[in-house]
Amino acid sequence: MIFIKNGYIKTMAGADIENGCILLGDDGKIAAVGADLSAPDGAQVIDAEGRLVTPGCVEAHCHIGIGEEIIGDKGADYNEKSNPITPEMRAIDGIRPEDGRLMNGIRGGVTTICTGPGSANVVGGTFVAMKLAGNCVDDMVIKNPVAMKCAFGENPKGVFGSQKKAPVTRMATAALLRELLFKARDYQMAKDAGKEPKFDMKLEAMLPVMRGEIPLKAHAHRTDDILTSIRIAKEFGVKLTMDHCTEGHMIADKLATYDYPALVGPSFGSKSKPELSNKTFETPAVLHKAGVSISIITDANVIPIENLPMCAGFAVDAGLPMEEGWRAITINPAKHIGIADRVGSLEVGKDADVVIWTKDPLVYIGGKAYISIIDGKIAYKQ
Repeated sequence: MIFIKNGYIKTMAGADIENGCILLGDDGKIAAVGADLSAPDGAQVIDAEGRLVTPGCVEAHCHIGIGEEIIGDKGADYNEKSNPITPEMRAIDGIRPEDGRLMNGIRGGVTTICTGPGSANVVGGTFVAMKLAGNCVDDMVIKNPVAMKCAFGENPKGVFGSQKKAPVTRMATAALLRELLFKARDYQMAKDAGKEPKFDMKLEAMLPVMRGEIPLKAHAHRTDDILTSIRIAKEFGVKLTMDHCTEGHMIADKLATYDYPALVGPSFGSKSKPELSNKTFETPAVLHKAGVSISIITDANVIPIENLPMCAGFAVDAGLPMEEGWRAITINPAKHIGIADRVGSLEVGKDADVVIWTKDPLVYIGGKAYISIIDGKIAYKQ
């Protein structure tokens, strides 16, 4: 057991506790949270000395693990570029826990990620939610699959247009996705009717989407691409997350009429392609004010994973309320990727993922993890 005392605790499930305690059980779960707790006999006691204590940060959209740092093409397993439609690809089969960026995330206070294929394909495969500590990916998984990646805009056009294949236009991207969804719907209906259609691995992979178990995870930067993703999701009655949503601030009131969350980012760095020309750290604040539920993402390694709290801080500086900044990297992403029963807040029964900070990283650029705890075990200590 670990007993943390004298912390300024942001539970993300209610009011902050100014001089609080947290008891982490041997089962890797949170056993107690409150202001007046006593350390049980035998517990390891950590005195937070007034430091900020929060849930571990949750990254809702990245690619670490599936594409390793340093070793280049030999470790780049982000995109299966042989076909624009590859829903049967599973991120879990490409993840190497030894990727050094996982430890970088832990040092930066990130304890959970949602990682998966890139945006070369119209449909790229499934994302997985996992912890950052461990050496066997199967033991690190929280939920698999959590979403089906699809992509709009420049990336699939560029990759397959250069191969003289569809999609060459945005129209073709939408058409290819629709074709897959039509086929998947017919496949599902046949199965649900007790028939046994000829096995098709691509269509089997789409069944969780068609049945509403996981969303389409839509890479879309420009307003037209965002709205196309919504048009298709509504047409087929499937769930959707709006990932990147770079120009979301330009149509915030429209997006607020739908019940789709926006996973905003990466907002830091250069405008490396035309569809990023309107990116700004003001996007989260504008979307939140309009009533859209938001997460902030790094798209790591576009922005290094350890800078997720910094990105939330920049969004706060651009107008997002401080509390919403913290929600955007803890409980909101946990909800958006369907794992809020496990992580994202400090509540009894949830996973014992806790970060004690040197300073509040949303206020101070130099604020970083002092201690990161995952599943009740210290994964990093400064």
